[in-house]
Amino acid sequence: MSGENVPETAPEQARAVVVTQFGAADQAAALCALGGLPVDAVLSGVGVLVWCRDTSVGAPEQVAAALTRATPGLPAVLLVHRDGQIAARTWLDGAAGDELAAGLALDGAPEALTNLLLGSEVVGDFPDVVTSVGVGRLKAMRMMAKAGRAARRDRKQAV
Repeated sequence: MSGENVPETAPEQARAVVVTQFGAADQAAALCALGGLPVDAVLSGVGVLVWCRDTSVGAPEQVAAALTRATPGLPAVLLVHRDGQIAARTWLDGAAGDELAAGLALDGAPEALTNLLLGSEVVGDFPDVVTSVGVGRLKAMRMMAKAGRAARRDRKQAV
């Protein structure tokens, strides 16, 4: 048996998503563009899902830190699927918080989030995906301003 040529299986690609409380995917993508962080963002029923394109060790944490540092007081949850395991951790004000049980973190989450983490769907399958890749500083600032105007308009209409 030891002489058999057993093909090696490629390691599974890691996947990471930051679940934010942003109201618009443009905001999250613009913030990441300003920080040079490659992500794709899509609005969901629980906020904006920020798909990390760079899943090397430490890269998803940089995304979670940047997003929560830019929005003081608004927590986020980073979910990373690596080596067959899903890890979940809260983030607040740029710092890692408590580790969460992945089952609890995903309980009640949109099916899209679970599908992204497990690889049964890719972010490109979703409508209205906004990317940070290739977005310059000026365009990112315009995206932020546009999202801010929309948020102010929505608040006025709610009153």
